[in-house]
Amino acid sequence: MILDKKLSQELRELFNKLFSEGKLLSESQADTFRHTFHNRFGPDILKNLDGEALLETMHGQGKDNLPYWLEFKNDDEFPTRQFGSISGGSAFKFGIFRRKETGTWTAGSPINPKELSLEEAIEIARKNRNQIIEGCKILDSLPTNGTDEVYEYLQKSMDELAPDISKVAWGHKYFSLLYPNKLNATHAQGVPQFFLIKLLQQVPQGGGRYITGGHFVAIANELGISPFHLVAILYTRYGYIRSYWRVGTSDGVTPHNRWDIMKEGNCVAVGWSKLGDLSEIIGNNDGREIIRRALEVHYPSTPAAIGKSTKQLFMFVSGINISGMYGPGTYNGDVVKGDIVLAADGARVLGIGELNGDYYYDPSSDFPHRRPVKWLSLEEWKQPDVEGLQTTIHPMRKEANLIETERRILYAPAPPAIINPNPEPQIGIAPKPITPLLNGWPGRIQAVLERKRQVILYGPPGTGKTFWAEYSACELAAYSIFGIPFDQLTAEQRFCILGENDVSRGTVRICCFHPAYGYEDFLEGFRPESKNGQMHFTQRDGIFKRLCLDAKARPGEKFYLIIDEINRGDIPRIFGELLTILEKNKRGKPILLPLTGELFSVPENVYIIGTMNTADRSIALLDTALRRRFGFIELMPDSKVLGNAVVEGIPLGAWLDALNSRICEHVGRDARNLQIGHSYLLDRGSPIADFPNLSRAVQEDILPLLEEYCYEDYGKLEKILGADLVDVRNQQIHHELFEPSNWNELVRALLVPSHEITASIQAIDYDAKTFTEDKSEIMDDEAGES
Repeated sequence: MILDKKLSQELRELFNKLFSEGKLLSESQADTFRHTFHNRFGPDILKNLDGEALLETMHGQGKDNLPYWLEFKNDDEFPTRQFGSISGGSAFKFGIFRRKETGTWTAGSPINPKELSLEEAIEIARKNRNQIIEGCKILDSLPTNGTDEVYEYLQKSMDELAPDISKVAWGHKYFSLLYPNKLNATHAQGVPQFFLIKLLQQVPQGGGRYITGGHFVAIANELGISPFHLVAILYTRYGYIRSYWRVGTSDGVTPHNRWDIMKEGNCVAVGWSKLGDLSEIIGNNDGREIIRRALEVHYPSTPAAIGKSTKQLFMFVSGINISGMYGPGTYNGDVVKGDIVLAADGARVLGIGELNGDYYYDPSSDFPHRRPVKWLSLEEWKQPDVEGLQTTIHPMRKEANLIETERRILYAPAPPAIINPNPEPQIGIAPKPITPLLNGWPGRIQAVLERKRQVILYGPPGTGKTFWAEYSACELAAYSIFGIPFDQLTAEQRFCILGENDVSRGTVRICCFHPAYGYEDFLEGFRPESKNGQMHFTQRDGIFKRLCLDAKARPGEKFYLIIDEINRGDIPRIFGELLTILEKNKRGKPILLPLTGELFSVPENVYIIGTMNTADRSIALLDTALRRRFGFIELMPDSKVLGNAVVEGIPLGAWLDALNSRICEHVGRDARNLQIGHSYLLDRGSPIADFPNLSRAVQEDILPLLEEYCYEDYGKLEKILGADLVDVRNQQIHHELFEPSNWNELVRALLVPSHEITASIQAIDYDAKTFTEDKSEIMDDEAGES
């Protein structure tokens, strides 16, 4: 028997469960799809192509080429995601592609791109085609159920005869589709080795994508399933690559004297308490340098010692992942979230935990830097092959230790309940100081207010209308009273602006119009009130009248009323006779209020900022008198706000532009006003930086909005979102893709309708940056090992 008995039983049960739920293709279905692929792109087909026809077939940008079928195609003809994902990264992963912006053929690497002539591009396509043919010849000669030696021969032959194709993920997927009983169906580098460790198997020596294939074939045979199905259940169970880390439990004086803190606090913790809170370096490209400088000040030592401590702390704060390298899986019904951490004193492991939260700082402890974990095993044992004794945080790499770790997890008793979970801290992002003459959108709002005294910000949902209204009002009010930006105010000064819990006292006030909102809420009216058991009607001032009275009493200050969703109210009824005296040249002119008979005027120092969602109602439908008295500023989706942000290979700006382009094409009338705003892809003012947040934004914000736009027309919805996300036949969204175990497929699904953006500048730049950082990390690791 190859597999551990307990593992074997659990994997068979998982296979039966997934198959009964219809989440796995049958072998006959898979064979049909593979046959279709072979008829389009098999070696005998490619052998008969040449010139531009060969180039377009192997590396073109349309939907009838090999890259599209391998990465994005997902329909009844060929559901490519069922055969393993190669998503992520830019188009450079195919070796050659045509740039989206210029149409020029490009090769090289993300950090060293090379533009090609047509003939040069054709020559590369010929070279790739010839290597595919050679690779198929090698696999044809490979015996079924080959030994380790056979797969060592396979790897060596591929390296020699098909080096450019065999070393990349798309090449491995191509060969696995044609030879499913000889190769595994996972194509990401390192994932097969990771799975073998999880299965308590020795990993074959030597690198490459093909050397592990024999192990997967043998394990699949033992389970009575295909290698194709084996990989599918392993992804479901384990997700993607997770790293293993040793974290020391001693302060260097007393053995494991910090273990109780970690065990009872459900965390791993390290010292260096003088450095203070390191939350600011999370996601910061200069994080290492920030830590290094702090260590030089608070823990002076030799450059080598400071460098070692810097690397360890940076790994602890930012290097240990919450969701593994690509995403979580599921195990025993629970989501498997993050990297594995081993709390250890010397060679003795005291606990094995699964990381499940971001870095946080506990100032009450001398081990204040912490990461929350879920303890999987609290059994004490010794590393079979000792490593990491001279470091506080160490990436575990020795195979014997990793296999033993997985064995302990597999046979661990149920973990104890969490007694004292640590909440994740909320990290605010302070706005940047600005000059008294505001710039950007606040500057435009300021200019209109000075000219008209009132402005309406209008546009599709998510374009920042309410944000800019509040931001601009607070800035202008702060300068009006204190002469400094709002973010530099003291707590007492902010109270003057916002009024805290008593909004009637601030110089910036806000209300929201809705169908039931009336004149009596805005200006004045009579309200029922019970006194001594009797019902009376009492005259009350509305929010705008109170603001005007306060403004008259404090003429040296500017008062701002923000009216959110102004178009949702019955504006003529709400404003009444106010429309006459809102204009700038009629400020201070009194009118007689019909309810109380009082004289009333709008002071010069009162400003109104309204917001209007054009998805609800077009600006053309507004009351004409109101339109004449207000200035209007349109805020549209602005992908530039997202900069060069890329999440799991998805360039956010280019993805948003492509989505809105499809909305404008397919939604129909007034589609321009129904686009998706950029703020849906922002998190606390910055572009979303991780896939869990992007997944939530798409599922919880963007999808419901698009479903509303399409009025249950799932055919139209499919044209906007793609067939991977929309099931037209059953009139539903594939919400199962948003489960953490399916995030890799969700990445691909989000890219399918606009796969060409993987060749965009943002995607390529991100690929270059990742390529450089990965190379730098490898060099760091090699230097550390030496």
